[in-house]
Amino acid sequence: MSQQLTIQRPAEIQGVGLHTAVRCRVRFVPAPADTGIVFRRVDLDGFEIAAHVRNVARVSYATSLMKQGVLLSTTEHVLAALYSCGIDNVYVEVDALELPILDGSSKPFIEMLAKAGARRLRRPRKYLRVVRALEFCDGDRRIGIYPCQEFRVHCFVNYDHPHVGPQQVELTVDRQSFSRELAPARTFGFMKDFAGLRGMGLIRGGSMDNAIVLDDQNVLNGPLRFRDEFGRHKALDLIGDLALVGRPLQARIVAHKAGHALHTQLVTRLLADSSLWTETTEQRAEPAEVPAGVPISVPVLS
Repeated sequence: MSQQLTIQRPAEIQGVGLHTAVRCRVRFVPAPADTGIVFRRVDLDGFEIAAHVRNVARVSYATSLMKQGVLLSTTEHVLAALYSCGIDNVYVEVDALELPILDGSSKPFIEMLAKAGARRLRRPRKYLRVVRALEFCDGDRRIGIYPCQEFRVHCFVNYDHPHVGPQQVELTVDRQSFSRELAPARTFGFMKDFAGLRGMGLIRGGSMDNAIVLDDQNVLNGPLRFRDEFGRHKALDLIGDLALVGRPLQARIVAHKAGHALHTQLVTRLLADSSLWTETTEQRAEPAEVPAGVPISVPVLS
């Protein structure tokens, strides 16, 4: 039986929001057992928004949460890092309505977690184990979740571009695999879409420093960190949205040309049908025991 985790000490970072261009400070703070991942708008007297699908507001070009009219946007990159590193309980303090994009990946948040450390709590971790398949589609976009004794994702994308094309990524997700294989993968965009997005009030904070930018033929700000960085980033986004389940998953998720909307629909439909899952404290591959209260390490990416 594994124990819940929080962080050992606070850590913080600051940057600008991708869509708002507003400067924001993010601070991770330890939280007690059974808290979950909770965002705090410290610019609004510490107003709390739990990282749960019930608080999803919109999911067009980022996953935004809202509670009682208070909005928080672009949560997926920080959620992907926390969820993959097994951090069950943490307060994420933010002082603006959008989390910073930083370099466009989850790597800076993994580095924050390395500084924060991790600490086991004297409370068992509760997993959500999928026992029956759920799948649905929207045109040629498909997503499904299936029984599995570990947390595994399979993500397929296909963009009509000479540097992208069809790409697929599949891996069992844990702290090490996410930090190494997915966390450095950056968000991306196409020059042909930028005018329309700016006209919608989006990507006002976007730049060559926080996204991969492509014209019709080339990557304008290479080199890529991975040959299939685009597929890897979509897998990162998928994990961030799956964190809105609110508990660690034991399941295999297959996403075919999906996006934030299908990801969050999957979470909503899954939680709405309790015949699809069971709650368990049993972990398939138990890690080496660490006494409660003893820090454990989170890898740093070079």
